Amino acid sequence: MDMAKVLIIGAGGVGAVVAHKVARVPQVFTEITLASRTKSKCDAIAKAVGSTRIQTAQVDADRVDQLIVLFKEVRPEIVINVALPYQDLTIMDACLETGIHYLDTASYEPLDVAKFEYKWQWAYHDRFMREGLTAILGCGFDPGVTGVFVAYAAKHHFDEIHYLDIVDCNAGDHGKPFATNFNPEINIREVTQRGKYWENGQWIETEPHEIHRPLTYPHIGPRESYLIYHEELESLVKNFPTLKRARFWMTFGQEYLTHLRVIQNIGMASIKPILYEGKEIVPLKFLKAVLPDPGELGKSYSGETSIGCRIRGIRDNKEKTYYIYNNCKHEEAYQEIGAQAVSYTTGVPAMIGAMMLVTGKWKRPGVYNTEEFDPDPFMDQLKQHGLPWHELHDVDLEV
Repeated sequence: MDMAKVLIIGAGGVGAVVAHKVARVPQVFTEITLASRTKSKCDAIAKAVGSTRIQTAQVDADRVDQLIVLFKEVRPEIVINVALPYQDLTIMDACLETGIHYLDTASYEPLDVAKFEYKWQWAYHDRFMREGLTAILGCGFDPGVTGVFVAYAAKHHFDEIHYLDIVDCNAGDHGKPFATNFNPEINIREVTQRGKYWENGQWIETEPHEIHRPLTYPHIGPRESYLIYHEELESLVKNFPTLKRARFWMTFGQEYLTHLRVIQNIGMASIKPILYEGKEIVPLKFLKAVLPDPGELGKSYSGETSIGCRIRGIRDNKEKTYYIYNNCKHEEAYQEIGAQAVSYTTGVPAMIGAMMLVTGKWKRPGVYNTEEFDPDPFMDQLKQHGLPWHELHDVDLEV
């Protein structure tokens, strides 16, 4: 069995889940270091995990020089990046410089434009290949597990996949009038941008939230679901060229959308700096400071999430439908590790992806998305680490 030192960067809700989960697999991850801009957050997580196995460190992930110093000190086999998507490239640069494998959960976004696409990170492919290093991109739930689900469907159930709808429902209630489930900056940028989906070889853009319909989620029932753009669509249409259409749907409550509309209308969602009392501030960053911390939502959270892939295609010359999904209860995630389900469903797959890499099951030089590896060993681990999945065959997909 391969054993490895691991370095986790980021001490938010997801970082806490990754730290807890990595600490529970000592036969794979022998030594653990948790680093972020605020060391006290790392110390609090290390204490909550209760294992003396977690070392902590301070690092500014915007600075390649600081990252290199830390990487050389810790000498991990892999860096799990659960910091901010703006920091993906600096961390990848430091990995190349120090010969360390890389994994993240969200595609790079430039600070000044609300746009996620993989081109910046895919551009690193040749360099990672030359250094004999593996980079696994987007290994949370969506993106991440959703890609593995599609790869699994393609491997076991379809000759050709034609239609894909990724459906993401958070039917949880945290009792707050308005809060985001992960970093408010990223969350608000993500849901306020134009929608986009793939059809017949091209991208079709929509107005934000223009296309919506009720979809029925297992154990939850019907919820209004909105077509939004999500980054895994970009890699999936590239890696599964038989796709005729690929879309992503997410549920939002009416109250959430009303708050969001007001926030946008009054300019609080803006990422352009303004001058306020002689200081430059970014409205969205100021808003983030007054909103509830997503990491603190867990204790009052009830209900569950349901994320899955609804797939239509051909098997043995016949049309086939297939729905594969995971449901995760907020209370259970909180009882287990003090996190709400949105952090939990992102952090567990990040740990599993790192395990796949260090055990050699997902290890090849270059930059890859999750659907480019063998799905089977990853799917086995999901069941063992708190994210069981369910399959429905030949059902009405509603989409």
